Amino acid sequence: MSFYTSLSGLQAAQTDMSTISHNIANVSTNGFKKSRSEFTDIMASNFTSDPRRLTGSGAALTQNKQMFGAGSLVTTGSSLDLAVAGDGFFPVKTTAAGGSTIAYTRNGSFGVDPNRFITDAQGSRLQAYAVETDGTVPNNGTLIDVRVPMTTGTATATGKVALKANLNINAGASEAEFSRANPASYASATSTTIYDAAGNPQTLTNYFVRKAPTDATGTASEWTVHSFVGDTPMNEGGTDIAFDSDGNLLGSGTISLAYPEAGDATRAPISFDLTGSTAAKQPFAISSRSQDGTALGEFSGITVDSSGVITASYSNGDAVKLGKVALANFVNPTGLRQNGGQYWSATGLSGVATMGAANENGFGKLMSGTIEGSNVDITEELVELIAAQRNFQANAKALDTSSQISQTIFNIRA
Repeated sequence: MSFYTSLSGLQAAQTDMSTISHNIANVSTNGFKKSRSEFTDIMASNFTSDPRRLTGSGAALTQNKQMFGAGSLVTTGSSLDLAVAGDGFFPVKTTAAGGSTIAYTRNGSFGVDPNRFITDAQGSRLQAYAVETDGTVPNNGTLIDVRVPMTTGTATATGKVALKANLNINAGASEAEFSRANPASYASATSTTIYDAAGNPQTLTNYFVRKAPTDATGTASEWTVHSFVGDTPMNEGGTDIAFDSDGNLLGSGTISLAYPEAGDATRAPISFDLTGSTAAKQPFAISSRSQDGTALGEFSGITVDSSGVITASYSNGDAVKLGKVALANFVNPTGLRQNGGQYWSATGLSGVATMGAANENGFGKLMSGTIEGSNVDITEELVELIAAQRNFQANAKALDTSSQISQTIFNIRA
């Protein structure tokens, strides 16, 4: 009988060492929760026997209890590194051959995958509450996979460019024929970024060429404006403008610019408005510049606030809410099934998931730019491992002693 008692002790000690070794192996695993092996004693006799004569028959594993104490919080600075300070799990959608399922994790290391979904390192998609049409995000709405649009807004082709400038009448009239490649053939130039109908940026460059004075005093001035979008001339041969002796612009000041050949909406004509421009004995200067085209907003960053609202920002200034991070909690978290990969799934022991959001109804605080590490204390585990090893050695010695006693009995009978 003592042989089997010692054997059960060996098995218990081995299980304990396996659990402790597993904890130690995951000391650097984000979101990992350590386990503790718990055992019960085995009695050889039934409970109707004389209690003074009961003998034990060893030990047996009752449970590997998961310890859901908080791990250390490490600041990373990455906005999609999330940690829950308190109760709550991140629900993620895992995909397998049999379809997708919802798992739960404390590992909040997320990023944007090639398909622009917010996922963890294993490709499971973070679940969040959908944004309503009015921009609100309820805590009991539909759960969605969060996808990050790479662009936002509506592109508008530039139809008008307004420029208020001073042209320096001290610039002499050029005797050379105008050429963009010859700076001596024009007095000044300026470029403005405009947009086509697809939101693509283009460069409108205007060259100002001083013409000879038209009156005897030399105070009035005429200029020719040559406009190009890229290398395409928009007013072949240039357009003349004139200023009076006080330097005020004569006429409407508006130049119609158009591509030389017909095209689609991306090659629409442009109105170039010089209203308010002057000609004076001062250096060339731009006092105001504007254009009415708009580009698509390019994705520039993402933030997650303390309530879990995920917001994407774009180059055009737009800020778009993508969803609100959902959290799950359980009546009995120790009843969750460990699936590996820092994933847990609900069981009858854990109860069904209660869904919610950060800072509400018992859920913890959500921290962006922070990751929760393992809750394993390496020093404590090493001490426990030494104790488990000694238990194993003691039971091995008891087993050896039982074997020697049995051999002695066999020898006597022989």
